[in-house]
Order: sequence, then C-alpha cells, then structure tokens
Amino acid sequence: MRSWGSTLFFVFSVIFSISLISSCSQSERVQRFRSWMEPNGKIKILSTITQIGDLVEEIGGDRVDSWVLMHGELDPHSYELVKGDDEKFTRADLVFYNGLGLEHGASLDATLQRHPSGVNLGAWIEKKYPQKILRKNQLIDPHVWMDVSLWKETIDPIVENLILLDPEGKEFYQRRALQLNEKMDAVHEEMRAYLQKIPAHKRYLVTSHDAFHYFTKTYLADPSDGEAWTERFAAPEGLAPDGQLNPRDIEAIIDYLREKKISVLFPESNVSRDSIKKIVSAGRELGLHISICSEALYGDAMGTGENKSYLDSMRHNAEVISRYLEG
Repeated sequence: MRSWGSTLFFVFSVIFSISLISSCSQSERVQRFRSWMEPNGKIKILSTITQIGDLVEEIGGDRVDSWVLMHGELDPHSYELVKGDDEKFTRADLVFYNGLGLEHGASLDATLQRHPSGVNLGAWIEKKYPQKILRKNQLIDPHVWMDVSLWKETIDPIVENLILLDPEGKEFYQRRALQLNEKMDAVHEEMRAYLQKIPAHKRYLVTSHDAFHYFTKTYLADPSDGEAWTERFAAPEGLAPDGQLNPRDIEAIIDYLREKKISVLFPESNVSRDSIKKIVSAGRELGLHISICSEALYGDAMGTGENKSYLDSMRHNAEVISRYLEG
C-alpha cells in the first residue's frame, strides 16, 4: 500500500509535470509570436480563428508565418481587441477572417472592415454558393466550418491571395492545397460514414448553442428528410451564446427531448454548462432521464492536445456524438 508521504509526493509530481508542460507550451507560444513579429522575408498572415489558421499553415508551409488571433477557449462572437492586437494587424500582410457576423465585437469588426488586406472567407463562400449558407430567424449562421466539405471551399481564396503576394510560390501553394483538399475530403467522408451508422430514429442532437446546424444537415440528416433536417438539432442558446435562458427556452428544449426520446445533452468546450444543467434539472423533476455527455464537443473553439487541430476536433465531434447517440 502506498504511504501517505509517497501519495503526497505522487500528487505533487503530477501537478509539477502539468505546470511544466503548460509553462513549456506558453514559452513556445511566446517564442513563436516573437518570430512572427520579426521581419524575416516571409508573408505574415493573421487569422482570426484556428479553423482558418490551420488551413493557412497547411497551404503556406514554411513560406509563411501564421498567427491566430483567438486561441483556446476565447469566444469569437464577442471578442474585443486587447492590448497588442493593433500591432498584430499592422504587422500582417494578409488577414483572413470568417465573416458572416461571427467576429461581431465592435472593435474587432471595425478593424477587420478597414484592414487593407482583409479577406472575408465567409463572404467568398456566400457569393459562390449562396444556397449553402444557412440562416436562423433571418440571421446568417456563421459556423460554416462545421461542414468540412463546405469549409474546404476556403482553400481557393487562401491560395489566390498567397499567390498574389508570393508569385514564386505558386506551384508550392497549389501542390499543398491539393493535398489539403484530399485530406479534407477523406475526413468528411469518414465523419459521414461514422454518423450515418447511427439509426435514423436516434440521430437527434442537442448542444449548448446553435453552432451545429451545418454539422447536422451534412452528417446527421437522412436523405429523405428534405427541409425537415432542421428537426434533428436543437439548442437552448442562439447563434451567439449568452447564457440568458427564460422558462420558455427550457420548456421548448424539454418538449423536444421528450418528443425525440433524447437522453443526452452535449456541452461545448468554450460555452458555460449552466444552460444545459438547468435543462437537465428541470427535466428530471418531470421524470425524464437526461444526462450531460462527459466529453465536450468543439464548436466555436478547437480542442487541445490530440484534438488541437481543426480536422482532429471535427473527427472528435463525430466520434463522441456517434458513441453517445448509439449508446
């Protein structure tokens, strides 16, 4: 049996290891940022979100210096510029952003609108495929990346803008873009195969906020659903989570859970669980057996560790949803 002293030593060792890893990770990030800020002949690219930054890095490789404005659990819907952000925008040769109302913090939105090299990827998709852009209560749903096959369409404008600044890298960018295209196709098909195995009567999803409409239409809907695919997804909070629920919101979700025979709610990594906890509590008082999934999904923010990339986070979503809905 482990002694009390050895147990304490073990606990402190674990805490120290975690702190060391976190410290190394932070140090590496600081070093990367310093490198990004230094003039070195590479194109300096600023992306507002990781979902864009990952694609930029895949395509740009070592010919570009890439930086993401909103890392970790930051909410892109409400992000406002902080000290040092102005310098990043000044340094950037290209700024890629999602648009479609996602980055609507007043200071960030104004900066994006006036940046001379800002590229609105969402607007580019909307212009090319207006019928594929979803709306909720007349508002555009900006969460386009939740459909990998649609998000893949951002590759072309990224490549075009890189070539404009670096014509000599044309073949390099085009070759890497083709590889990324194939990788995204493979992940898209993998996710569809995963989720379509779930029996149709179980393919209903409830998450923290309205980030999963594109995901639902592409991966959970049945070909026979038609426009009724919208019935396969519900969330207590709107397109931009704010945590303000009224009794009617809770009642509507509980009615949905009862009607669709749903027993599990999925939290999102960067959204407070207060809303879904209220729903679970109210549902149990009415005799419903509802639980909260122990693994968070990635909606507005991407993951960490093995799920830190955009495509890994999307795979994670498909795997977790599949496992819990089938169970």
